[in-house]
Amino acid sequence: MKPTPVRRILWVIAILVALGLLMAGLARAQTVHIKDDRGRELSLPRPPQRIVSLLPSLTESVCELEQCHRLVGVDRYSNWPDAVVGKLPKVGGGLDPSIEAIVALKPDVVLMSVSSRASDRLEALGITVVALEPKTHADVRRVLGTVSDLLGVPRAQGSDRLWRVIDAGVQAAAQSLPPRAKNARVYFEVSRGPYAAGEASFIGESLTRLGVRNVVPASLGPFPRLNPEFVVRANPDIIMIGNRSMQAMVPYPGWASMRAIQGNRLCVFGPGDSDVVVRPGPRMAEAARIMARCLVEKAPPESPAAPSPSGGRTQWPGKASSTGALASAVPVAAAANIGNSDK
Repeated sequence: MKPTPVRRILWVIAILVALGLLMAGLARAQTVHIKDDRGRELSLPRPPQRIVSLLPSLTESVCELEQCHRLVGVDRYSNWPDAVVGKLPKVGGGLDPSIEAIVALKPDVVLMSVSSRASDRLEALGITVVALEPKTHADVRRVLGTVSDLLGVPRAQGSDRLWRVIDAGVQAAAQSLPPRAKNARVYFEVSRGPYAAGEASFIGESLTRLGVRNVVPASLGPFPRLNPEFVVRANPDIIMIGNRSMQAMVPYPGWASMRAIQGNRLCVFGPGDSDVVVRPGPRMAEAARIMARCLVEKAPPESPAAPSPSGGRTQWPGKASSTGALASAVPVAAAANIGNSDK
């Protein structure tokens, strides 16, 4: 007797379900090969199912790749998305977390900053560590690809798709700006010190794509610590700064004389927006929109030319200073913490 159409359909469904389960099992069983930002080649027998993340940007990346359910613990600063807020154990700060708390969670993998002091101790206990350090747009794209590979998520559906969304969002933010906001000279402070976002940082690259000029040159590194005099001499048109960084708006010496302060062209981002703009991860398009809003609201009618103390070609402020106003770049470890561990 020939099977009825209904029975044929049920057989097809059963076969498809079996194939789906088989493919899912193969995906879980596939060997993972990646290289982290310490240059270490890492191999896992299968994509990790229990992950502890000690870096907010990496926590967000795992979740934006739709794998938030694999997180079993995070650092104290991971506060987005809602799936991790108040629902996952906090294991301390990213630089110096509680080793005991991490071990108790029995993770397959711990994601952390290259600068974290916990990696050696965790690896000595047999826990796999993946250290990643995004500082530029290219780094963010690369790190998203590494995390996608680690999770066993095909890049076409994972990191590549996510990067296209980020890139398009930054471009849209740039296109939203009026002409008067273009070429404004901007100083962006990421942390009290002052620690600045230089042209070479992911924040600096976003500012460049928005069409404004960063007063902190790439030669100083991604996140240099500056003498406050440097910013006074730079005399930016607009200042962007994180609320947490300002410590109740305690002023630096000499800042009251700057055109941005006198013209009230200062954007002090609250804790929520500040977290977005200083994290090199999947919310960079939102960060670009936040900075674009600041530029629309605070851009001067006409952006003055950069100061030229020599009367000739423009010099970067502080270059001829005998008081040490030109700061050297912050070491990589310190710079990494600006966008992640303290936020």
